[in-house]
Amino acid sequence: MKVQFGIPEIAFHSSDSRITVKILDGPLDIGWHHCAITSGFIADFYAQQFQSLHNEYKYIKHNIEYLANELIENAIKFRFRGDITIESIIDSDSFIIKVSNEIDERTSSDFETYLAGITSGDPEDLLIQKIEHNAENPNSNASGLGLLTLMSDYGSRLAWRFDRPEERMRMRVETFGSIPIFTNQL
Repeated sequence: MKVQFGIPEIAFHSSDSRITVKILDGPLDIGWHHCAITSGFIADFYAQQFQSLHNEYKYIKHNIEYLANELIENAIKFRFRGDITIESIIDSDSFIIKVSNEIDERTSSDFETYLAGITSGDPEDLLIQKIEHNAENPNSNASGLGLLTLMSDYGSRLAWRFDRPEERMRMRVETFGSIPIFTNQL
């Protein structure tokens, strides 16, 4: 069974040319340091074509790195075990990334509840509500600001697809994100 949240048209098409980076779950163990290194590599790779545009280059590189880092961090934070696959493309006006990993059933349930909340309202209003909630609950461990900040402040469009095989306790989650790179919007 597949469950989907967010904007479904972000999904890749099978014919799209893309780069793929895979973080292997091996003897080095997947950790936080993989987020910044991997997102920095992806941002450098795609931003190179805008290097002659100095200010736009910095803006585009920062936005790609922020989006990639947030999605990779979430994959590392909530994954069950196994590899994390990161696929990305750049089209005429946006950078698109897909991060795939496996999560357990309980994490999936909590995450789906969270996603139902953040995809049902205005991201700017939800971000302000979350900031106020966090200020009233300083001992809370989860900020919940990353995805809302991407949608509210960066114009990012996000989507999630959960693939739930009947015979397994783990499920595959694919997170899609896109962010504008159009230079006339800068």
